[in-house]
Amino acid sequence: MLNEKLASLRATVERELVEGIMPFWQTRVLDYQGGGFIGYMDSSGNINRRAAKGLILNARLLWSYSAMYLYSGDDSFRTLAQRSFDYLAQYFFDNQFGGAFWAVDFKGNYLDTKKKAYGQAFVIYALAEYYKIVQDKEIIELASHFVDMLQTHVFDQEHGGYFETCERNWKLADNLRLSPRDLNEKKSMNTHLHVMEAFTNLYRVWQNKNIESRLADVIRIFLNHIIDPDSFHFHLFFDEAWRPKSDKISFGHDIEGSWLLVDAASVLGDSQLLDQTQQIAVKMAAAVLEKAPDKDGGIFYEGQGNRITDPDKHWWPQAEAVVGFINAYELSGEATFARAAIKTWSFIEKHIIDKKNGEWFWRVSRERRPYIEDPKVSEWKSAYHTCRACFEIINRIDTILQPNDQAEEK
Repeated sequence: MLNEKLASLRATVERELVEGIMPFWQTRVLDYQGGGFIGYMDSSGNINRRAAKGLILNARLLWSYSAMYLYSGDDSFRTLAQRSFDYLAQYFFDNQFGGAFWAVDFKGNYLDTKKKAYGQAFVIYALAEYYKIVQDKEIIELASHFVDMLQTHVFDQEHGGYFETCERNWKLADNLRLSPRDLNEKKSMNTHLHVMEAFTNLYRVWQNKNIESRLADVIRIFLNHIIDPDSFHFHLFFDEAWRPKSDKISFGHDIEGSWLLVDAASVLGDSQLLDQTQQIAVKMAAAVLEKAPDKDGGIFYEGQGNRITDPDKHWWPQAEAVVGFINAYELSGEATFARAAIKTWSFIEKHIIDKKNGEWFWRVSRERRPYIEDPKVSEWKSAYHTCRACFEIINRIDTILQPNDQAEEK
């Protein structure tokens, strides 16, 4: 019975969240010397206390601890959220030019003062979650400041959307790359995905007309420019006029974006836009399901055309695939999606969760061997994808299994 399998999936996901993910981030990442949180832990749990501290790690920690408190009611997570906010405010927020720096060193000194739209978006996302637990109007005002910085300095008035990277003074940077593996192009899917996510979370707690308009605009950018209408994969990089500059396929972003699009449209209350995103989400999930899963349920990292170009299985596409496939099952009723979610979680349990040193491996090879040189905690590796996936899976399965729903498929 499919519902019994979903109930079992929910139980194993909750156990990993409560016994694995939350305790790891609750106890093992505090920096008692430099303040805030460590910047780097290797795969075996060894900490480099002199490592740089990135905006993305710290903003994601603020979101994660706030969400963990809302889920558990454990006051220690509220304290950790406060610690996260205080560190961001003291060391990352730019009191001269506004916005947030990309990185500081282990003592909190400026290291990279660029203003990346992706980073500003995660601050907005985190502040909105933090507001849910503190209910302090000043947090909304601070989030509004970051929105203003994006709209004033980063928004493309001619073609719409947001440029990638500015210098500290908000002049458009020559090197626009989010990370070394990215293209040096004006705009990216990845930045817009998380700007959309940020506006979604902020609109949940603050029904402001400007946020509503900005969120609707970003959703339509996805519908009109970022989603390929033939393949239902994302284009990844663009020039300022939205001409695609890459034909790579990021399966993790495709399946993550499929459910984030529906989530974004759902908060606006626009039934036509919601229906459009729901239909596209199912098609995107089907496109991922056709190409990305290996026989063991693991999700390959990248493709191009009909080829798999990177067969490694990174932690975050696995987490996003479970959520995205369950979302597609909710929308379509097609049991194939639910079974795919269950199979991918089984892969996570067997091969991605590090049962010896805690948390999840960054990636494993197609042969399911962990890359032990990859970090457990870094500027890009935090609790965000793992705990968010668990929250989403638990909540969605609870909705699916509510009494008086349609009869389950067998």
